Amino acid sequence: MTTAFSLSGGGLRQTFDRGSMKRLLRDWKGKIAVITGASSGIGEATARKLASKGLRVALVARREELLRKIVSEIEAGGGQALAVPADLADESGRHQAIEAIHGLYGPPDVLVNNAGFGWYGFSEDMPWDVADQMIQVNAAAGVELSLRLLPEMRARNSGHIINVSSVAGSLPSQGVALYCATKAFLDTFTTALYRELQGSNVHVSVVKPGPVTTEFFAAAASKPAGRPVPAEALAIGVSAIADRIWSVLNRPRRVVYVPRLLSLAPWVELSLGWLIDRFGPVLLRNKLAWAFARDR
Repeated sequence: MTTAFSLSGGGLRQTFDRGSMKRLLRDWKGKIAVITGASSGIGEATARKLASKGLRVALVARREELLRKIVSEIEAGGGQALAVPADLADESGRHQAIEAIHGLYGPPDVLVNNAGFGWYGFSEDMPWDVADQMIQVNAAAGVELSLRLLPEMRARNSGHIINVSSVAGSLPSQGVALYCATKAFLDTFTTALYRELQGSNVHVSVVKPGPVTTEFFAAAASKPAGRPVPAEALAIGVSAIADRIWSVLNRPRRVVYVPRLLSLAPWVELSLGWLIDRFGPVLLRNKLAWAFARDR
């Protein structure tokens, strides 16, 4: 099928067919992508997706055995992958991960900052070591990796940083105060970088999913004093997020919500925040009381 259009006045005519539309996609084959939090969930799905598209993927996470299993499966399917075990809560772990990737693959072309975890409950019950770890993994790691790789991307005038945030960054909610704050921080960081990079061929985007079917919920409940985050019933599959990340790499945008309906979240907060202020604390107390009674 061919679509044609003419620009009036100058007589310029341009024709697109399906083949030419495919050529408009950016050529990522052989490029290097770093994906954090890649041992499961969104990170794993994204690594598999990008590898299937011809990128060489470096998987960063703590669980080495899982990483090596995923790498083996990617390689068995004809892809190229590298396991980079690292604790992103530790600054030295972040340094070592970047050095390992540079040494084995070279300067990355794509960075997907996906690592993160949640915690649910009253903030005064949250142990400081859990809070500190969340700040390091959800916020500091993404910033440090971005700032370490950005100069190389700028020098080449090519690259893309994708920060995996959450709709929670646009809709602060009781019970996940610090999680929302780390995601709002990531959103703001992305927006500012996006504006700094205008006019260059280096891109930065933020992907903001709603609840996703991952280990997030079980991990939140397993943290000291933590409880299950009451949103798992609304979760969507990880493949939807991986597909959108691939889409953003080919058509760069500043922000993407998954599903798209969640783009209404900032307007919900703006118009109905007063209602959440009033009823949110009641909902939190009731949910925690029910969870406590169930676990006894």
